[in-house]
Amino acid sequence: MGLRTYIRENFIADIKPYKPKNFRKPEKMLEIVSAWKGLEMIVEDIIDQFDLKRDRCIEFGVEFGYSTVVFSNYFKSVTGVDTFEGDVHTVNKNEHFEETSKRLAGYANIQLVKSDYKDWIATDNQHYNLAHVDIVHNYAETFECGLWAAQHSDCTIFHDTESFPEVRRAVKDLAKKTGQKLYNYPQHYGLGILVARKR
Repeated sequence: MGLRTYIRENFIADIKPYKPKNFRKPEKMLEIVSAWKGLEMIVEDIIDQFDLKRDRCIEFGVEFGYSTVVFSNYFKSVTGVDTFEGDVHTVNKNEHFEETSKRLAGYANIQLVKSDYKDWIATDNQHYNLAHVDIVHNYAETFECGLWAAQHSDCTIFHDTESFPEVRRAVKDLAKKTGQKLYNYPQHYGLGILVARKR
């Protein structure tokens, strides 16, 4: 492999900077501490820039529901999949499905599912307009869940591309494997955005 090809494949062509055209705060917000805070301002911009339909969204990694509620502003149906038990990278390791379910009970278009992503993707063959992956921030899990999401959605977003190198590496490899275009928004711990090349 020549130097120019190596540089293009590993440093230049892999990630395009995402430049929001509009920042809009969703009407409904959840007042809770979240590492996702700030990203709610660009969700509608992502939907608009990539011409996404607003029917169905799936989220892997709900935690306490901040981003789930954000998505509920823009999609008719939001499915949130999580173990609700935390992971090696989260502060809270206590089971909190009931607590989160009560917190989100007022949002009729949100369905929470207590499940490991592996069990979910083994049986779900539906298609979504947007998929969000924010699970344990390891390479293998991010790649596996992300590959399913990229194959079952029009656009897949990944949180923590700036704060976890393994997430960034997995998302870059997913772009290569799927042939999809990769964008990155560096603010608020980073948001990787994978979309089909035609967009």
